[in-house]
Amino acid sequence: MSNSSNTIVGLLAGTVIGATLGILFAPDKGTKTRRRISDEALSVKGRIVETASEFSDKVSSSVSSKKETLDAQLENVVSNVSHKAEDVISTLEKKLHELKEKNKKLQKPA
Repeated sequence: MSNSSNTIVGLLAGTVIGATLGILFAPDKGTKTRRRISDEALSVKGRIVETASEFSDKVSSSVSSKKETLDAQLENVVSNVSHKAEDVISTLEKKLHELKEKNKKLQKPA
């Protein structure tokens, strides 16, 4: 887990614990206390869902961006390799032509 996700989890846990302890130690009737705990739990659930959604969007955006960068880099590598292969083939063709010329000079006329 990254530091930002650890921080988010820590903040949410602290919020839940603090709110629960505050409600439990408040001088109210049991029904009011239970209702407040329920309301606070729903509120925290909503914040967790919202935070998780934002985190998911950030991760998705980051992954998409990295994929596009990787695709571009891969395309550049393939293009460079293709150019290098053409250079090698051209050099080999020249060498083959030179060797054929040398071979012709070495052969005796028939």
